[in-house]
Amino acid sequence: MPEIVKGFMQRQTNELVKGKITMPQFFILNVLGKEGATKMTDIAHVLNVTTAAATGIIDRLVKYGYVERLYEPQDRRIIKVKLTKTGTQLLTRINQQKKQMIMDIFGRISQAERESYLKILTRIQDILTEPRA
Repeated sequence: MPEIVKGFMQRQTNELVKGKITMPQFFILNVLGKEGATKMTDIAHVLNVTTAAATGIIDRLVKYGYVERLYEPQDRRIIKVKLTKTGTQLLTRINQQKKQMIMDIFGRISQAERESYLKILTRIQDILTEPRA
């Protein structure tokens, strides 16, 4: 399995792999891309980190111009984060590159192999979501 992950990483040419952004930063961009403006506490929860740790990650994304902070007028303690135009463009570019890479790989696999792969992944998901005994 590590060879597969390594192979995927080597084929990618996006900013994530080039070291321009980290995986936690990418996760935050993804959350914001799907959810829109999101509270800092919710971002920390999704990443399973403290709010202080999430704040550090957000600070770097703000510095790069990928996100901006929004303060609630009624309560400035509530801080939301949203993608900037630059952040949206970056996220779109990374996701397009990832999608193209996956399409290139799966385009070389037969329909029967894809169906077998899907069955295996579904079974693994079932096992992982089973209640523990």
